Amino acid sequence: MSEMNVPTKVSALDVIRALVELFAVISLILWGLLGFAFPLPGLIIAILAPALAILLWALFRSPKAVFRVDYFVKALVEIVVMATAAFAWFDLQQPIIGVVFLVIAAVTGVIQGLREI
Repeated sequence: MSEMNVPTKVSALDVIRALVELFAVISLILWGLLGFAFPLPGLIIAILAPALAILLWALFRSPKAVFRVDYFVKALVEIVVMATAAFAWFDLQQPIIGVVFLVIAAVTGVIQGLREI
């Protein structure tokens, strides 16, 4: 017998969180390209910073994470990734974008955390 794939429900919060995560990765790319001298330091940071954020997220925070960790570690990883992306906007002299991003990331993170408990 073959296993049937059960469709998963995707809520509005899931979509918003995916967009927040995507915005964090794009923020780190822009930070590397616009915030540092091009080509060497800027290009390296534009590649390594988002790669490290994606790796941390995939290992500890994603729904199908490689390592199953408690809520504290999940929250810590999310705070580090989102705070780094917000810092990138502050470093690029765009504090309004950084604050708005931090508020949205914090609200969606708290709601998701409460949902997981």
